[in-house]
Amino acid sequence: MAVPSISELSLLKALWRRQPLSAREIHEQVADELGWSFSSTRKTLERMLEKGMVAQQQRHGVQVYEAVPDKVDTLAAFAHDFGKRVMEIDTPLPVTMFTGSKLVDRQELARLEQLLQDWPDDEAPGSKDGGA
Repeated sequence: MAVPSISELSLLKALWRRQPLSAREIHEQVADELGWSFSSTRKTLERMLEKGMVAQQQRHGVQVYEAVPDKVDTLAAFAHDFGKRVMEIDTPLPVTMFTGSKLVDRQELARLEQLLQDWPDDEAPGSKDGGA
């Protein structure tokens, strides 16, 4: 699985919290965090659609988006990338880093811990089957 960019992750997080959402609704969720225009949100969504990170449907005459990648797999890939590339840690990050997160519940936290512990040395979580 490819690790999304920081801005792509922001849009995915908005969708994981509540989906489907229109481009305008996504923009309203991330505007303060990213500080960019609606057209930038639309352009990022278009790129994410091309990459297969979001799916687009029409509901009640409005284009809406849903996240395609699994939230926990994506967060595990981010954690692994951060640990390995940024912190130069070759062992799994402790799941206690993520306690108190508003993004994951207890079940997801347990699954995240399992993914990080079972991680092959050269693969990101979710890449065993060709990605999400």
